[in-house]
Amino acid sequence: MKVVPRNRRLGILLSGRGSNFEAIAANIDAGKLDAEIAIVISNEPTAPGLTRARERGLNALCIPSHGRVREQFDAELVDALKKADVGLVVLAGFMRIFSNVFISAFPNLILNIHPALLPSFPGLHVQQQALTYGVKFSGCTVHIVDGVLDGGPIVHQATVPVLDNDAEETLSARILTQEHRIYTEAIDRILSGTCEIHGRRVTFQ
Repeated sequence: MKVVPRNRRLGILLSGRGSNFEAIAANIDAGKLDAEIAIVISNEPTAPGLTRARERGLNALCIPSHGRVREQFDAELVDALKKADVGLVVLAGFMRIFSNVFISAFPNLILNIHPALLPSFPGLHVQQQALTYGVKFSGCTVHIVDGVLDGGPIVHQATVPVLDNDAEETLSARILTQEHRIYTEAIDRILSGTCEIHGRRVTFQ
């Protein structure tokens, strides 16, 4: 199955500080990524990433999720993204699990970045999981979002060594540096229109 976004307009979803959003925006400004940020949406009114998006003069919107039925929230999110004519949805620390209402609206056109080498350590607190398990390498994964938590086809990965004296904070910081690099690379690959999905395998022609 070929994945061809209809345009290079990104919809970025975030719930917190939005460091991956800022890295993507900086790479667009520097000419390293041929894309446009059409809209930034947060489900948290006080998210620092939302403030930074507004400071950049971007179209920034809060759609609160607290206490709402998941499908209703997802439908409002889809409506906002489609009104902004988004071609690719990019999750940058968006702390929500989607219903099929959202996933079916953007089939194979939702990207997420996870701070571990999937399929190892899905879910939360993954750096601490890696340390507890005693792995020698960790890293980050960009994957296409489907109905399985952190389970979609893998687009890009990067590894970092786990040091003997690492704490969760130090390992997280090294992984984040790689996140900022490979997320832009993965977005660029998807926007190129050369992506094909064969089962779980993602290839680029």
